[in-house]
Amino acid sequence: MSLRIQRSVAKRRTKLGLALEEGAREILAHVKGEKVLPTRRILLPEEVDVKRIRAKAGMSQAEFARAFCINPRTLQEWEQGRRKPDATTRAYLAVIAKNRGAVLEALAR
Repeated sequence: MSLRIQRSVAKRRTKLGLALEEGAREILAHVKGEKVLPTRRILLPEEVDVKRIRAKAGMSQAEFARAFCINPRTLQEWEQGRRKPDATTRAYLAVIAKNRGAVLEALAR
């Protein structure tokens, strides 16, 4: 690429584009073992006591299902052990258990 074309391309770069390039360089360095990037490990429990979470909230099944956009029948089946929540739902239930108010506030907006 000629110097003139390179300069023209360089002028059109946006902050986002430059940030993406830098991110790509960091990832490449990490993959090559040249840089250590921070990581998080999220462990979800295999079993979730949905009935305990609901009882702690002081809500009936209908109230809990309505408040958190969960199918009432599905909630019943979880509580009775006929079905188990998938990983995404277990994460959602963990957030409800930890900070129910924040979830209700987020869903109300």
